[in-house]
Amino acid sequence: MGLLDRIWRLIRANFNSLVNQAEDPEKILEQAVIDMQNDVIQLRQAVAQAIATQKRTERQAAQAQANANEWYQRAQLALQKGEEGLAREALTRRKSFQDTANALKAQIDQQSSIVAKLKQNMVALEGKLAEARTKKDMYIARARSAQASQQLNDVLGRMNPDGAMAAFERMEERVQQLEAQAEAVAELNEGDDIDKRFRALESGGDVDTELAAMKAQLLRGGSASPRLQSQSQPLDPEVEADLKQLRSQLEEI
Repeated sequence: MGLLDRIWRLIRANFNSLVNQAEDPEKILEQAVIDMQNDVIQLRQAVAQAIATQKRTERQAAQAQANANEWYQRAQLALQKGEEGLAREALTRRKSFQDTANALKAQIDQQSSIVAKLKQNMVALEGKLAEARTKKDMYIARARSAQASQQLNDVLGRMNPDGAMAAFERMEERVQQLEAQAEAVAELNEGDDIDKRFRALESGGDVDTELAAMKAQLLRGGSASPRLQSQSQPLDPEVEADLKQLRSQLEEI
């Protein structure tokens, strides 16, 4: 039995939730105003009908009273002429019309009271309708504002500012790391270039030193080594010419 109660409560809760979701405040208020407008229209029609009935009853009462007065005058005429029996008949007719007129007058009083009450209710309902229209606009504005606030809160609830800021921080660290790597590569490339330049200078210095030594040796007249000077073979003129030309080129350097 407890399980059935829980299931029934769950069904009612889901049903109420669906009803609440289906109840659009704007549509409900619009329909309520339309219903009140229809009620006012129906009440106006009822008042108009009651007034028309009262007017018709008043005409009927006036006609009955006129007939009663007429038969009274006829009774007077018959009595003056000595027609007592005819006068009695006229008075009988007069009484019938007078009773009808009196009954209609009583009915008119009741109808007047009903018409006055209907008019009072109509004025009150029209006032409520005007108030409902004003409240409708106000409640619709509040409902729209509440819906907008709820949507904004839902969006804010789905957002994760901490996670977003953490992502920005991670990307900042990543960018800084990439910049540091780029600077390190640039410094390494600059260092390699300097090393190359110094190695070129150093290698070029050895060549220049050797070349200067060769120039000094040639200028001192050491054109031949002691081994060559000790030889007694005669020198070749063409070789001497080539050697002289080489010396001139070295001096120009």
